[in-house]
Amino acid sequence: MKGIILAAGRGSRMGERTKELPKGMTQLYGKTLIEHQMEKMKEAGLNSIAVVRGYKAEKIDFAGLEFFDNLRWNESNMVRSLTCAADALASETCIISYSDIYYHAEAISLLMNCEADIAITYNTNWYSLWSERFENPLDDAETFEIDEHHIVREIGKRAKDLSQIQGQYMGLLRFTPAGWKKIKAYLDQVGDQAVDKLDMTSLLSALIEQGIEIVGIPYDGVWLEIDSESDLKLYEERAIR
Repeated sequence: MKGIILAAGRGSRMGERTKELPKGMTQLYGKTLIEHQMEKMKEAGLNSIAVVRGYKAEKIDFAGLEFFDNLRWNESNMVRSLTCAADALASETCIISYSDIYYHAEAISLLMNCEADIAITYNTNWYSLWSERFENPLDDAETFEIDEHHIVREIGKRAKDLSQIQGQYMGLLRFTPAGWKKIKAYLDQVGDQAVDKLDMTSLLSALIEQGIEIVGIPYDGVWLEIDSESDLKLYEERAIR
């Protein structure tokens, strides 16, 4: 089983902090975000870790990691970065993490211990944090609906009210080789131009529409999304860890 950290983007909304560094190299609680993710993966027992790099790729150079590079990071989206690790995804179960999130090892363990071909974690305590990050949480929160069998029914759309949000997708995923085969078949179907434009929640939503099952795993532990300078300030002041 392999961990894959998607760290190709710059994160322009971080301003000067990402002028010379990728977003995943942003410091929080005295370490870079990628260092936190590596530590949590290893704590959960996931020791084979790869990073998909792009913007300022040479700045991500930790020992013991495998690297894949998205050379077209500035003209493509996260799903294209994911495809850069296609060989690994086709050969072993992979736990995928965004590079701009902070979480505890339990979130990784939940995905490692799951048996589904395609699975994601979702945070059930999102509202209190979103209320601190945004004047109106609904301005940023996306739909997330899951049925009694833990199958995701809707994700990533604009929410009209809280009843459409049973949690928030965290940016953590699990794909087995069988799951990746289904995903790749869809990507091959839509073509390279569409793949370049796809973000991850759009992909997940499209898979649901294709009738492909995505299992949602609830997680109520610490999870932080780092999207702006104000997020960093909030988390440092509150020390939410």
